[in-house]
Amino acid sequence: MTRLPAFLAAFALLAQPAAAFDTAARAAIVVDMTSGAVLLEKDADKPLPPASMSKLMTLNMVFEALQQGRLSLDDTFPVSEKAWKMGGSRMFVRAGERVRVEDLLRGVIVQSGNDACVVLAEGLAGSEEAFASRMNERAKEIGLTNSHFTNSTGWPDPDHYMSVRDLMTLVDRMVNAFPEYYPMWAETDFEWDGVAQRNRNPLLYLDLGADGLKTGHTEEAGFGLTGSAIRDGRRIGFVVTGLDSMGDRAQESERLLTWAFREFRTEQVAAAGQIVGEAEVWVGEERTVPLTPARDVIATAPWAAAAETKVTIRYDGPIPAPIAAGQPLGELVIEAAGLPPVRAPLVAAVAVEKGGLVTRVGAAVETLLRGSDAPEAAE
Repeated sequence: MTRLPAFLAAFALLAQPAAAFDTAARAAIVVDMTSGAVLLEKDADKPLPPASMSKLMTLNMVFEALQQGRLSLDDTFPVSEKAWKMGGSRMFVRAGERVRVEDLLRGVIVQSGNDACVVLAEGLAGSEEAFASRMNERAKEIGLTNSHFTNSTGWPDPDHYMSVRDLMTLVDRMVNAFPEYYPMWAETDFEWDGVAQRNRNPLLYLDLGADGLKTGHTEEAGFGLTGSAIRDGRRIGFVVTGLDSMGDRAQESERLLTWAFREFRTEQVAAAGQIVGEAEVWVGEERTVPLTPARDVIATAPWAAAAETKVTIRYDGPIPAPIAAGQPLGELVIEAAGLPPVRAPLVAAVAVEKGGLVTRVGAAVETLLRGSDAPEAAE
């Protein structure tokens, strides 16, 4: 471990743990999506009925097909009898007509149309059952560990469930994996076949920076919301579920979002290529090697509290030469009270060649004087 330079140590002055914060939601998670810090979680890995929030997985499948070129926004799918008869929230497509994929997407995103989901599922996989099977396969591949799908809509089924952490993974994918389609989530109105409907996301109508995503409600699931907002380049994402009413959902979502922006600060601690410290070298032409982050390091810390945030460099050393530029050597660890540590890999900023005979003799003498074993030098 080595002492940090002053510019990194100064980051500790920003940090202190926020006061304890809870939520009335049955399960919830709040994430600073800029840094990846989890600001709050409650039963985040518990499988629960997701209601229409599971439509994010349906849209994930559609967006992937669009990106892969297997589908285009101008393609049309036929409306089956099954899709036309779907209950709950609807786009109001008619049996026998063909509907553009782009219109179906807005039917799902803005109107939460169960009928539109079934049309997309049948169009992509032949049947909703086959589509659900594909959803389950893909869910494992993208890291959803507590989810299982039996339909494309979130229609109540004891074998259809998701955790709020899995839903948060999908929120992140909607924002970062599909930026060309994400603006659809901020649309407040869509009209189809003379029926105009408004987006049910209550945050879109408030001055909070909200630009998505999806509400959900069934009797068993209660009222839920997957949401995201951005202010001054900083994005917060969250999921709540199990609330008692639409009003509770709107109030709790606004409360969590406001808290996350107000109580935490997100900063770039170091940039890729920036020298943040040095490590001792064993039997090298240089006695130390400068360390730099392999990527930009962004961290979140509470604004006010009692304990300082710790920022340290960790490595096992001295490090035997030769050392290649870019070689992983250690990590930068940022620990803010109440939040999981941020760990960023550190690499050698320059190469260090193995020292000559004089260097090796000197190292051997130093080892004898210290009476300790030295690292085995590479030949």
